[in-house]
Amino acid sequence: MTIDRNAPLMTLVWTDHVTGRRGYLVVDRLVRGVASGGLRMRPGCTLDEVAGLARGMTMKEALHYNPGGRYVPLGGAKGGIDCDPRAPEAYDVLVRYLRAMKPYVESVWTTGEDLGLTQELVDRAAAEAGLVSSVQAVYPLLDDEAAARRRLADAFAVEVDGIGLDGLVGGCGVAESVLTALDRAGVPYAGTRVAVQGFGTMGGATARFLARAGLAVVAVADIKGTIAHPDGLDVEALLAARDAYGTVDRAALRPDDRELPGDAWLSAEAEVLVPAAVSCAVDTVNQARIGARWIAEAANMPVLPEAEVLLAARGVTVLPDVVVNSGTNAWWWWTLFGDIEADAGQAFAYTRRAMRELVGLMLDRAEAGGTTPRAAAHGLVADRLPVIAERFGWYR
Repeated sequence: MTIDRNAPLMTLVWTDHVTGRRGYLVVDRLVRGVASGGLRMRPGCTLDEVAGLARGMTMKEALHYNPGGRYVPLGGAKGGIDCDPRAPEAYDVLVRYLRAMKPYVESVWTTGEDLGLTQELVDRAAAEAGLVSSVQAVYPLLDDEAAARRRLADAFAVEVDGIGLDGLVGGCGVAESVLTALDRAGVPYAGTRVAVQGFGTMGGATARFLARAGLAVVAVADIKGTIAHPDGLDVEALLAARDAYGTVDRAALRPDDRELPGDAWLSAEAEVLVPAAVSCAVDTVNQARIGARWIAEAANMPVLPEAEVLLAARGVTVLPDVVVNSGTNAWWWWTLFGDIEADAGQAFAYTRRAMRELVGLMLDRAEAGGTTPRAAAHGLVADRLPVIAERFGWYR
């Protein structure tokens, strides 16, 4: 018998006995007996998608390994439910899924918000499913569980300009990745244009941080279409006018803001594209419409591998998701393990410093090896995983 050493450690498929909807859990690797990865809910979610996301979480965890830090990376996992989060039955499906997955959430899988789900919703459903917390599997690894849980709860209570800190740190990390790439290329922030697909937690926060850095956010796409202005949109006004799913109330638009088709963000006249919504958004056909110089993957797996090859041949640099959107996950653990306190200033400073260092290492390696940033990121993971395994032990 041949054993596939690259296969996930565990794959589960769940069928809801009420609606027939499917849910999935993939544990890619365990480190110290625990794996980390969010839970997404979207129509059409597949097992292959969840498996790819779980492998990505293994990589994200390894990339943030800091031997001097209190937080030690976990393994990678991911959950997914094939259901529209807006459907009337969605919440009950989520509760039944978490009830079925309760033994795993209690012992090996720490989870939280992802595409289609907010942390508040996950927390409420987890409580109804009989769970102490969606991250309770990590509690045995903490030096002082009570203090750590208070610290994380306090951090989730922090708001900055009306938005929760947990909804901002990921976008801070994406923005800092973009700014690092611009700095290395000697491109000034002023005059640099950005188009963002998806205006939920990650896309909205990324747009805010980039706009405040001086870049012009010229296009924002949500489920209703693309909003555009060649001189830059009023990002703060759009953030104030969005609903819980990231859809902007068109009544808040200025008279000269334009409403375009949903896919118009691809061909926006911008130097930076930020796909922050769904996976597989850029394929081998629509990539030809992209004229941007950089694509920062705020979503998970938004650029198909075959499309990335074609983009690279045209001189378009894809900053990969495993690095770019890793800030939210890392912030959870930096806070819980005590590397930072429940403080917005500390959170943003730590995130910016960590992302600058990581993106810099990735781009250095890509340049030295004549390869893509994604291949360079994979190389960094390959260097770090054996060190983590030797120090802490892990299971394939």
